[in-house]
Amino acid sequence: MVHVLSSRILLHPRDPERSRHFYGEILGLSVFREFGTGPGRGTVYFLGGGFLELSRSSDRGPEPGATQLWIQVPDLDQAHRELVQRGAPITREPRREPWGLDEMWTADPDGLPICVVEVPSDHPMRYRPGTGSSRAAASS
Repeated sequence: MVHVLSSRILLHPRDPERSRHFYGEILGLSVFREFGTGPGRGTVYFLGGGFLELSRSSDRGPEPGATQLWIQVPDLDQAHRELVQRGAPITREPRREPWGLDEMWTADPDGLPICVVEVPSDHPMRYRPGTGSSRAAASS
């Protein structure tokens, strides 16, 4: 097994400034670090246990359907209110899915689908095998 120290998703958006605005101001992700200068500079955002890096630009943006982001939040209703207030395009309103997760979908400026998820307290993802107890999903 490879010993993984960290991970990040790299995106090469069509318009890096527009995407920086979306991820920083609309989604409200905190900046981990920035590098370089000018329009080609890179910005790395905290993304839970990993990172999201926007760097360079691409004429095509991400391949449709090839990538999706999954972001877990502690309170989906609050996240929904904040994203609507900030002008995020909500492509699917919050709802309980058949698999038991509460999900809402939005998309970044290049159309990259982003699933915003709350794991309900009674969901199996919160169960710790062998102990019979549940755990906070946010700590997983």
